[in-house]
Amino acid sequence: MSFYSGLSEKKRAFLTGTLLLTAAGFLCRLLGFFYRIFLSRAIGAEGLGIYNMVHPVYGICFAICGGSIQTALSQYIAAHESQGRRIFRTGLYISMVLSGILAFLICHEQDWIAARILMEPRCSPYLPVMGLSLPFASFHACANGYCYGSQKSRVPAFSQVAEQVVRMSLVFLIAGKWAAEGTEITVRLAVYGHLIGEIGAASFNLLCLVLFPPQRQTTNLSAEIPDSAASSRTAPSTPQIPHSAILPRRMQVPANGSSCLLPLMSLALPLMGNRLILNLLAGAEAVWIPNRLQMSGLSDAEAFSVYGILTGMALPFILFPSAITNSIAVLLLPSVAKDQAEGRTESIAGSVSMSLRYSLYMGILCIGIFVLFGLPLGISVFKEEQAGRCMQILAWLCPFLYLAATMGSILNGLGCTRTTFLQSVAAMLLRLCFVVAAIPVFGIYGYLCGMLASEMFLALAHLWSLKRRIPFIWNAWDMIAKPTILLFLAIGIHYFVSGFLPAPAGAMPLFFKTSGQILLLSFCYGVMLLYAHILRK
Repeated sequence: MSFYSGLSEKKRAFLTGTLLLTAAGFLCRLLGFFYRIFLSRAIGAEGLGIYNMVHPVYGICFAICGGSIQTALSQYIAAHESQGRRIFRTGLYISMVLSGILAFLICHEQDWIAARILMEPRCSPYLPVMGLSLPFASFHACANGYCYGSQKSRVPAFSQVAEQVVRMSLVFLIAGKWAAEGTEITVRLAVYGHLIGEIGAASFNLLCLVLFPPQRQTTNLSAEIPDSAASSRTAPSTPQIPHSAILPRRMQVPANGSSCLLPLMSLALPLMGNRLILNLLAGAEAVWIPNRLQMSGLSDAEAFSVYGILTGMALPFILFPSAITNSIAVLLLPSVAKDQAEGRTESIAGSVSMSLRYSLYMGILCIGIFVLFGLPLGISVFKEEQAGRCMQILAWLCPFLYLAATMGSILNGLGCTRTTFLQSVAAMLLRLCFVVAAIPVFGIYGYLCGMLASEMFLALAHLWSLKRRIPFIWNAWDMIAKPTILLFLAIGIHYFVSGFLPAPAGAMPLFFKTSGQILLLSFCYGVMLLYAHILRK
């Protein structure tokens, strides 16, 4: 309690928000695992592959009408909290208009999109359902951006849980009804689940905004920071820098009564263009992978099955621990934007060092977990040995994946959206080169190598860009060597302890046995890391 009360108000809000989002993220991913397992057994690996091919169209449209506006709202509101409600209404109006237009186009041109863009006519019946989810997803995104910018992370955290609970409950009911009627369960169930989840999340957000709206802030960020906590974070020799001298012109507070449309869109349009290009590249990747797998000698059904195993089985496991790093990344953007607005470079440097350290700690642990236990996880959960093999290869992706997420969020918070965009495009192009050249020769393993190469490039590029702008502390021993040594020690302790544990009566299911081993390894690693941290102090 003394530790928490000793933190500044900003750090307490950040820590509370991170813990809340992390807890919600873990709960959602846990529920999502059960949902993925259910879908994999209900529609099969081939069905998962077709379902994941529909997503590029949704992702491209959401990049235009939702994702970029959410980020712009979060960043702009964080810098101008007193204008939060007006900014939110402006962003919401733009988002809903765009989502309505895009939903109409998808529903009207579903056959052309499936045949000409996705090159898979079987996707056509599912596109209108994905299109109808866009207005709900856009409202959900704008509401989350409003809450993140206001440093109120409770609503976004609980909306994730609401989305999963509503989706799973109704999908299970629909599946049970179809099974009782003898109706075949197809990809329709998955796309209906997507629409149901977005409706549930949007409804929850609307209810929370009506009942518990974020409080209007009266603090004028353009003035000098008067409180002692802010003064203590600024060196005595460093004068307070006015907000207007730090913030780019496009983020200046508009005059009273004037519209905030232009400043908001000046932030959103570059993000929109960036996300659109990245989603177009990701869409090309999703379309080309099954095609290139067929060139490697697989049939059409086998190609979609392999693609479904990778995207619907292996990757969700690899991304599960990113609930922590994604929570940090989401909250870092408005926090860093606010620090930049107030001229607190030291606070930004501390955020970079903290994010770097904990992303590496988590990534190194995940390498050990998925290399050792990837195969039994794939067999026990999905009954697919290939899913386990993919996890073992993708394990080496974890540190770079988590680093890229957090470092990219900090760069965006600093206003370096062009830098993150160019580096992300370069990483995607590198991965597409592997898709085109390596998959026909090496099959899906050629694509896995491409993922490793692209994420490694992206993480290192983000770090290099940040180092040029912010003088953060980098300690290779503390951040890489020490956790690696502790991981090996934890593995040794795990095998030593496992050898002395009595065998349970009867055969224990493989999943529970593997889960127990993962918990033991994680506990040993975490305790030793905490002890090493205490000794360092």
